[in-house]
Amino acid sequence: MDEFASIRHWTADRQSREWQQSRGVALGIGDDAAVVRLAPADYGLNGEGSLLLAVDTMVETVHFASGTMNDEDVGYKALAANVSDIAAMGGVPLHAVVSVSVPASYNPERMLRVYDGLYACAERYGVAVIGGDTTSAPTHMVISVTLTGMVETGKELRRSGARAGDAVFVTGPLGMSAAGLHLLLREDGRAADWEALAAAHRRPKPSVLAGRLLLDSGACSSLNDVSDGLASEAWELAEASGVRIVLEERLLPVSGTLAAYAARSGIQPLDWMLYGGEDYVLVGTVDSARAEAIQAAFHERGLPFYLIGFVEEGAPDVQLIRVQRSGSRGANAGLPLRRAVEKRGYNHFDK
Repeated sequence: MDEFASIRHWTADRQSREWQQSRGVALGIGDDAAVVRLAPADYGLNGEGSLLLAVDTMVETVHFASGTMNDEDVGYKALAANVSDIAAMGGVPLHAVVSVSVPASYNPERMLRVYDGLYACAERYGVAVIGGDTTSAPTHMVISVTLTGMVETGKELRRSGARAGDAVFVTGPLGMSAAGLHLLLREDGRAADWEALAAAHRRPKPSVLAGRLLLDSGACSSLNDVSDGLASEAWELAEASGVRIVLEERLLPVSGTLAAYAARSGIQPLDWMLYGGEDYVLVGTVDSARAEAIQAAFHERGLPFYLIGFVEEGAPDVQLIRVQRSGSRGANAGLPLRRAVEKRGYNHFDK
C-alpha cells in the first residue's frame, strides 16, 4: 500500500464533508494544503477572534510503549495533548493536521487503529482533521499533531497575569495519570481493579469547557494546563507573572482511587500530584473575591473546581504549606510549615 492509499485507508469517510464545512473547512484532505474559513461567529465566539496554534509530538519509547498504551490510545492522546493547550488559552479547538513517521512494525491495520483513536478524540472535541504528512521511520513510530483554535481577540488566557492576592485553583484531580503509568508498567494483571487510573493515563480529558467558562468569567488572571506536573506548571505561572505561588497540601484534590493505590504501592500520592504530569486539568489564578462564585458556577455545570492556594508578592517561587501532624514532637507540632517546591516535572532533555 503506497503513501496515498495508506492515507485514504486511515482517513476516508471519517468525517462528512457537511460536518467539516460546519467547522469552516472549504478544502480538506486530498490537496497540497487545506483551506479553512475563519469566521468567529461560526465557533460560538463573541466578537472578533484570533487564531491559536499548538503542536505536540509523541515518540515511541519516549512518550508511549505498546506495554502501556493500545494503538488507539496513542492516536487519542496525541490529539488530546493539543486540545489541552488550546483549552489552556480559553479557546475553541478547530482543525488538526497530523504527521506520522511509520516503521515497518506498524502495518496499515495497526496505523488504522492509531487513527481510530485520533478520530475518537476529534469527534469528542469537535476537531476537523484536514491534512498532514506521512513518512517512513527506521525503528519507532512518531506522531505529531498541529492544532488550530480560536479565541476572542485580546481575551486569551495567558500564564503571565497572576497577581498578589489571587486564589490558585485546579479544575480536576491530580496525579491520576502518573499513578496509572506506574500501574501499567508493573503489568501485575490488576489493571481492571484500578481502571480509573489506567484510563487517566491512556485517555485524558482536556478541559475545554472549563477554559471557556474561565474566559467568560472575566476573573481568570492566568492559566496553564497540567502536562508536566503541578509543580512545573505552577513554576511557569510564577515566573511568567513575577509572583510567588503558595499551594496548600490539605486543599489539593486527591481521588479515593489514587489514595488507595498509593497506599498499596507504598508511595506518597503527593509525589504523583506535584511531579507526575499528563493530567491535562487546568491550573490558574482568579480574583479571590470571585473565586467561590466561579467555583459554584463550575459545580452547577457538573465540573470540578478546587481552590488550592494563593498568590503572594515576591520573587518567582512556588511554596507548599504542610500541616505537621499533631502527634509529631516539637514546638511546631500541629502548625503549618512552608517548604519550597522543586522546579521539576517531566523534562524531555533530562536524561
